[in-house]
Amino acid sequence: SDPSLDWAGNYAQMLGINDTEDFKEVTRLYLTLHADHEGGNVSAHTTHLVGSALSDPYYSYAAGVCGLAGPLHGLANQECLRWLKETKKNLGGKEPTVEMLTQYAKDTLAQGKVIPGFGHGVLRKTDPRYTIQRDFAAENFPDDPLFKLANVCFQAIPPVLQATGKVKNPWPNVDALSGTCMQHYGLTQEDYYTVIFAVSRSLGCMSNLVWSRVMGLPIERPKSMDLDALAKIVKDQ
Repeated sequence: SDPSLDWAGNYAQMLGINDTEDFKEVTRLYLTLHADHEGGNVSAHTTHLVGSALSDPYYSYAAGVCGLAGPLHGLANQECLRWLKETKKNLGGKEPTVEMLTQYAKDTLAQGKVIPGFGHGVLRKTDPRYTIQRDFAAENFPDDPLFKLANVCFQAIPPVLQATGKVKNPWPNVDALSGTCMQHYGLTQEDYYTVIFAVSRSLGCMSNLVWSRVMGLPIERPKSMDLDALAKIVKDQ
């Protein structure tokens, strides 16, 4: 530990992966981009839900992190990285092109598989956090093979998803590049990425919890439905 460093820089140093300023900078970027989110996502909402019972903040965020560990939430960045690696392997060393990735994306969807890293539950445009990471990568490691592949995916995949008529947002999200950025600097333990995500989001979730207490928000009690109401919905269908 080095108390003279900022929070993210010190964390990067304690990881013992890479002692360069570049790794500290990408860690600062990662922790900043993942720190906060509107409350509808699983980890932020779970923290708020448990905290609304006036539970200890550590208990509340521990519950939120359990949600973050789900493959549709905090594990998405490592799933994206693994998909890029598998795609690179399947291309057999060929330089990726838009035409190649367009066909690859079509084949992937035809097999009933999903393409991770694209789409978002709220956004209907390219995730600005993705754009920031893309600009960082283009400036600092433009020739990284996985980044070059991800860049071609950015051009090829959205039109393929749009053409299906089933995707509300075909654009890349924050997970599409975050794993690639960390791996470039030597953090190759993919299962650890969600831990960094959790370290980052602790700031946002705890800040929201403080504001919930300040405003005296009540305990959260979601509405429920009885069997008669469910039976009516089925009958009306």
